[in-house]
Amino acid sequence: MALLQTVRDPARLRELTAGELRDLAGEVRAFLIERVSAAGGHLGPNLGVVELTIALHTVFESPRDRLLWDTGHQSYVHKILTGRQAGFDRLRRSGGVSGYPSREESEHDLVENSHASTALSYADGLARADAHLGRRDRATVAIIGDGAMTGGMAWEALNNIAGGPDRPLVIVLNDNQRSYAPTVGGLAEHLTGLRDGHGPGVFGQLGLGYLGPVDGHDISAVQDALREAVALDGPVVVHVITAKGKGYRHTETNDLDLGHAVKPMDPHTGQALKASPPSFTSVFGEKLVELAERRDDLVAITAAMTEPTGLLPLQRRFPHRVIDVGIAEQHAVTMAAGLSMGGVHPVVAIYSTFVNRALDQLLMDVALHRRPVTFVLDRSGVTGDDGPSHNGMWDLSVLQVVPGLRIAAPRDGARLAELLTEAVAWDEGPTLLRWPKGPAGDDLPAIATFNGIDVLRRSGSMDVLIVAVGALAGLALTVAEGVRVQGIGVTVVDPRWVTPVNPALADMARRHRLAITVEDNSRAGGVGSAIAQTLRDADVHTPLREFGIPRRFLSHGSRAEVLAACGLTAQDITRAVAELLTGLDTAEPGIDDLGTWPVRTGEER
Repeated sequence: MALLQTVRDPARLRELTAGELRDLAGEVRAFLIERVSAAGGHLGPNLGVVELTIALHTVFESPRDRLLWDTGHQSYVHKILTGRQAGFDRLRRSGGVSGYPSREESEHDLVENSHASTALSYADGLARADAHLGRRDRATVAIIGDGAMTGGMAWEALNNIAGGPDRPLVIVLNDNQRSYAPTVGGLAEHLTGLRDGHGPGVFGQLGLGYLGPVDGHDISAVQDALREAVALDGPVVVHVITAKGKGYRHTETNDLDLGHAVKPMDPHTGQALKASPPSFTSVFGEKLVELAERRDDLVAITAAMTEPTGLLPLQRRFPHRVIDVGIAEQHAVTMAAGLSMGGVHPVVAIYSTFVNRALDQLLMDVALHRRPVTFVLDRSGVTGDDGPSHNGMWDLSVLQVVPGLRIAAPRDGARLAELLTEAVAWDEGPTLLRWPKGPAGDDLPAIATFNGIDVLRRSGSMDVLIVAVGALAGLALTVAEGVRVQGIGVTVVDPRWVTPVNPALADMARRHRLAITVEDNSRAGGVGSAIAQTLRDADVHTPLREFGIPRRFLSHGSRAEVLAACGLTAQDITRAVAELLTGLDTAEPGIDDLGTWPVRTGEER
């Protein structure tokens, strides 16, 4: 990689000949395969933009010229060419480069663009600001994948770019016919027509300049098109055709996702370095098929994420009962309301971080109409290596305000299956399940139930009540053992349905000297906050301490690293519990015998 080793900033690229740039592209591709295979990450999208990125950095002078990546997972090559090669040794890990543009990493990253369909709006604002200030010495360039063009926000931006005053703005449409999976809908068909040479189509009709289609793997051709776009001195779409996963046989032949996001793997075989244990997502996928086989009215909806959200098994079993709307979460949710009104029970599968986009639709179109729609949120809580924008740390805070929405947080795979069954059977309004990225782990059976609340552990006197939320139940049990060996009595419970708060939690808290909640959601407005309000309303004076995620954006790293940085470790919580109890006056003894509580079997819950 002799040439690549000389590239410390993009200016170096402008010193290379056309032949050297082609050689550099090969070195960059080899570098990507080596480093992403070791760490895991978005391999296929970046293999597809090697030549395009080189061309961009030879025509434009970043950071003076602003390059905006939509979505940001296609920015690895941009990072390599802007002096961050060393950071790829710890890609997406603490101390290494993130998987998305990062303002903390480099002046070449203007926006941390990891959610799709936003770059055109950023670009419109930047171009308008330059026009307002009279600046004409720099370019604004938005690089947007065709998958991101399925998002409504992109078209809102195009409408304003085309309808506003004439100002320089280059829109590079990276057309590889895919987002995660193949691009769907009328736009995909329209772009196929453009690739076949049927004119500028909708872009020209909107009043935008249009250049292309251009072979995105021909550096010289892309350079020529970009220079022509700049010369037009107005908003121009440069339509570039690329191949996702190009140059690596294991991604080129992976029909499912063309190596969109890979786990650490052997670069020679393309096989994962270790087998993955069953995940929450896979448990969901299997259970949904089972339910769909019993209920003809179940239909699933995804926003361009069929396989990552666990819907691939259902799609294979019932192809016409999985609807992919593209990157259009708002449409997905309101369409689900319409399906429900028509007699269908929709299951809407979305990453937690993306459901934020559809809050208004969930609130006004689903909940206000009391529609029985089931939402399942993958990647809730701390996802870790995907960085601050992908942590699902806000769903409980945001969605607990929705009237009539029932929210469950399964602690293991068995509970996920149970709660999903209960959710799709509920016909009085919307339901929601949320779980984290990663393995479901061992099942954690309850030793008893109390008014629908699972009791996971009971030992000693009634000192501390630990309310475990979802996948942090295992952590709560470890904390329970840590305080038990210090002579502290402990009860660990899992509410299963966390919203609305089960009033039985107030009865349980009243019997203890201290109550704590443990959740992988923001402490601001999370389950702990809701339980604290319930205790106040019930006139329960037991002190409550919430353990959760602080109100700040979290840096990328492993899930364990990020949780530790938030104080969500057994050691931290155990120490805090002991200190809190030490500071309390001895409380009036509670009821020590669990047998006095009404206990029901699982079937009676």
